[in-house]
Amino acid sequence: MAPKGSQRVVKKIVAENRKARYNYEIVDTYEAGLVLMGTEVKSLREGKANIAESYASDEGGEIWLINSYLPEYLQANRFNHEPRRRRKLLLSGREINRLRAGINREGMTLIPLKIYFNDRGRAKMELALAKGKKLHDKRESEKERDWNRQKSRLLKDNG
Repeated sequence: MAPKGSQRVVKKIVAENRKARYNYEIVDTYEAGLVLMGTEVKSLREGKANIAESYASDEGGEIWLINSYLPEYLQANRFNHEPRRRRKLLLSGREINRLRAGINREGMTLIPLKIYFNDRGRAKMELALAKGKKLHDKRESEKERDWNRQKSRLLKDNG
């Protein structure tokens, strides 16, 4: 049994947008809840979601997740959900205002990084306020990543 004071954070990652860090420069990240139907939660628990082409947008003072794919839950028959429907993200008013300011003033976008279940079993999303990288920025980050890889190999061999 774990000691009383220790907090163990268990995150079961369901979907991850791995290309986001390559295509965008992440400025800030936020944790948002998702408004889901029951069949969407069951489909998420099967781990077949895709958020690679999705983004979030500000509409009517709320933040919405657009173009995410949660496949239909096979055992739900007629009570199933639409796989690519818009889903509302749950954020505090202060966070929504901060995100809206970043989108409108600085020309940034909202990119979902990953969907996971927290330790209480709630579906959460890590949302990033990001700025798109230019081609030369992508090349630079690739060079830096390759150099770090070579450096670690040299240190391991000569260590």
